Amino acid sequence: MLSMWHILIVALLVVLLFGRGKISDLMGDVAKGIKSFRKGLADEESPPLLKGDHDTTNKS
Repeated sequence: MLSMWHILIVALLVVLLFGRGKISDLMGDVAKGIKSFRKGLADEESPPLLKGDHDTTNKS
């Protein structure tokens, strides 16, 4: 089980390795990805037409 000291040491190492600027940039990119994903789900309400659905030359 991880103790509070383990978590603090890992957090300190992450900040030292990546710096505060890169972490905030990374979190901004994650937020943009989530927004894009939600927008994609909202746009998916109307499914796209399949290739044969709108073809009028092959009427039977």
